[in-house]
Amino acid sequence: MMNAKETIKRTIILMWSLLGMVILTGMYAYEWIEVLLGTYVWKVNLYFKGHILMILIYAVLLFFFSSTFGGLKIGYLKPWDVFFSQVFAIVIVGIISYFQISLMEVRLFDSDTMFYMVFIQIAFAGIWTFLGNNLYRLFFPPRKLLLIYGDHPTTDIEVKFATRKDKYNIQKLMYMGEDENELNKEMLSKSYDGVVLWDIPAQIRNKMLKYLYAHNVRVYMSPKISDVIVKGSSPVHLFDTPIFLTREYSLKVEQRFAKRCIDIVCALILAVVTSPIMLITAIAIKCYDGGPVLYKQVRCTVGAKEFKIMKFRSMRVDAEKDGVARLATKNDSRITPIGKFIRAVRIDELPQLFNILVGDMSFIGPRPERPEIIKQYMEDMPEFAFRMRVKAGLAGYAQVYGKYNTTPYDKLKLDLSYIENYSIWLDIKLMLLTLKILVSPEATEGVDSNQTTAAKK
Repeated sequence: MMNAKETIKRTIILMWSLLGMVILTGMYAYEWIEVLLGTYVWKVNLYFKGHILMILIYAVLLFFFSSTFGGLKIGYLKPWDVFFSQVFAIVIVGIISYFQISLMEVRLFDSDTMFYMVFIQIAFAGIWTFLGNNLYRLFFPPRKLLLIYGDHPTTDIEVKFATRKDKYNIQKLMYMGEDENELNKEMLSKSYDGVVLWDIPAQIRNKMLKYLYAHNVRVYMSPKISDVIVKGSSPVHLFDTPIFLTREYSLKVEQRFAKRCIDIVCALILAVVTSPIMLITAIAIKCYDGGPVLYKQVRCTVGAKEFKIMKFRSMRVDAEKDGVARLATKNDSRITPIGKFIRAVRIDELPQLFNILVGDMSFIGPRPERPEIIKQYMEDMPEFAFRMRVKAGLAGYAQVYGKYNTTPYDKLKLDLSYIENYSIWLDIKLMLLTLKILVSPEATEGVDSNQTTAAKK
């Protein structure tokens, strides 16, 4: 149970985030009453409650998008990530408000006023996030952790924890096979704020987890594939014994129908909106080296069905002249200058909108892999086939919460989290979050040349 001190700390951070939302809404309220109301929408006959409703709509939308993108997670996400989340929320809500007011005026009004308001709000969000992050670090110093590991190297996870030194500090590493009494003594030591159980066989891990839970010790644990599957199960109350049900199918009929409708509508809209961008990209690629504009490649979708995915070509024509399939690496010499740009901003993926329209792909789902690469992965990780229980997607859970160079095993766990916890709302949320990762350079970072499958049982 969370102690009183911890509760007070978290309450302060929550109130700080909400106060920021209130101030941003107050800026809009001032703009609406003092500027917009008197200059642009004076013809609209709104009573007092109508004006309050306009401000409340803005507040609700701002809270919704800030919460969805992670703009309220001060201290939990990196400061820069929180700031970008707030920028996305402010800009999107500003655009919605602009068209809302334009509809009331029955014309597009001068956007300078809204632009200045959004600019001031973004500047305020940056300052507020900086102050909030310092406040968080004041109340929440980095947690001192003990990491207990299994038979696999810990280099990868140590590097990942090192990127968040503002939140975590690995104080000591211990092997799971050390003396049990020494392990238990160290796990209960007051020198640590929590214990990390990393890549430990289920039987040993479960024993440690129960021991730590019994002594009220905070635990960070890497899930196995079976843990992810169980997390998506449904409780069944047949009798007085708890039972978890994992179904043999992934999406229900009504879910597949709704998902397909969303795919068609979103793909059509985006294809029309981005058609000028696609035309310019095609011309640029053709003018650069005279090679083909599109790159077609065999990929696998639901049920391991093969199809030809379409992308704007970002590599040299002879990128795989030896016939060997390989992922893009950091500073890959095969990528053309134009290719670097279109990959960074995801323009190379736009032709896949037509793959979605013909039904080969969905808007959200596990990214389709090449048959050769799937075969390689499945030699060490047979569970990789689980990703193909649903249709492949243009964007997915692993792309939002992982990176291009996330290990295949971790991508599998992320994609299974999506499959086992699917809902229409999750699709919508991932679509919104995909907008944010478009400006994240980490998301397109190539794999290390020596990165292996790293499958872990």
